[in-house]
Amino acid sequence: MKKIFALLVSVILVLSLLSGLSGCSKPKSGTLRVGMECDYAPFNWTQTDTKNGAIPISNDSTGYANGYDVQMAIKIADSLGMNLEIVKTQWDGLIPAITSDTLDLIIAGMSPTDERKQVIDFSDYYYESDLVIVVKKDGPYANATSLADFSGAKITAQQSTTHYDVIDQIPGVNKQEALPDFATMINSLNSGFIDGYVSERPGALAAVRANPGLSFVSFDEGKGFTYDVNQSYVSIGMKKGSDLLSKVNDALSKISQDDRSKLMDDAIANSAED
Repeated sequence: MKKIFALLVSVILVLSLLSGLSGCSKPKSGTLRVGMECDYAPFNWTQTDTKNGAIPISNDSTGYANGYDVQMAIKIADSLGMNLEIVKTQWDGLIPAITSDTLDLIIAGMSPTDERKQVIDFSDYYYESDLVIVVKKDGPYANATSLADFSGAKITAQQSTTHYDVIDQIPGVNKQEALPDFATMINSLNSGFIDGYVSERPGALAAVRANPGLSFVSFDEGKGFTYDVNQSYVSIGMKKGSDLLSKVNDALSKISQDDRSKLMDDAIANSAED
């Protein structure tokens, strides 16, 4: 009797396991799952409609994604002959989502730093930029021309980014706690809690366009931040050893610099509308 009971329990456990597996979500065949914050204009943002070429966000029933990253993702998916799925993902969750096979690609304005390269692979650059500091247009640092001019300033950047690391290069800086996203940094700047934040130039242009009370400081050679281009240029991330690497690089090689510039110009203009 005990043997029969044990056998029945085993059968139930196996059936339960099989049932659970059948309910697991599996990647759709021919679908390219691309992760981004959908909150980092002009690279990516969320809007409420399909205006200007936005596409639905797979895990946000009312949101549509747009921006430079989205338009690049569309081109890459088309080149690969795959359906595109945008997955809204918090910044700190992007790399774990790649390593756990939840995503196929990260197209999120991410720089291919040496630290990140230890965990995932990166494509060739898909955008080249520089680092600036966003400030109040009528504030005490609006006319700054060098890092030395920011001595004593309360400066921050987005958490878990190379932008936060370079703040240490500002002599006498009052480095503030890193903030989770650009919307929070803009609010903190407008409210006077900080004097400025480090950003890539496209992000600064989008912020200034949407917030007339802001401006940004760029630097001549030798007066600004020192960094490897891997801390400023952005690439597409994917799992180590992914066979997508050569395919993505091939797709990128077919997008001219003129086309990339036009995509970014459009993204900056469109981000101000949403």
